[in-house]
Amino acid sequence: MKKLLFLLAIVTICTTVSAQTFTLKSNDMGGQISNKQYANFMGYTGENLSPQLSWENAPAGTQSFAITIYDKDAPSGSGFWHWMVYNIPADIKEIQAGAGDVTKNLLPAGAIQGNTDMGKPGYVGAAPNPGPPHEYLVTVYALKSKLTLDKNATAAFIGFNIFGNTIAKASIVAYGQR
Repeated sequence: MKKLLFLLAIVTICTTVSAQTFTLKSNDMGGQISNKQYANFMGYTGENLSPQLSWENAPAGTQSFAITIYDKDAPSGSGFWHWMVYNIPADIKEIQAGAGDVTKNLLPAGAIQGNTDMGKPGYVGAAPNPGPPHEYLVTVYALKSKLTLDKNATAAFIGFNIFGNTIAKASIVAYGQR
């Protein structure tokens, strides 16, 4: 009987711990990029909309969030940063679809859209070259502080600062192909 109670206690603890992990979800994006997230240039006719994203169970001590979308398979030698958002307030748990359009002002107050690899802020839709599927890594970072960066900071420098302040991160992987 004691062994059974012990096993039940272990299962309960494991279930509770696993249910409380930092998790990223999207209503717009599953395992594949949809037409909404594809570019509307370079021969693509997508909607160029950043995906809806939501997260839960951020770790204690989170002072702000950052979001990135990165294509490791872009033929640049260093991948391609499609979206860089930082200083999302710690009480925010969701970003709506299309928030990457800088003209719509859909991000929460204080959030900053950094420069992508196109050299300007805002979401840049997927535009994979012909060939094998590209892997798009969508990540939300729980940060231990807000970032103080120059508005002209490069995507690589923003990434460097995000990584240096990360408490935890959660990701979704989606694939896109021409």
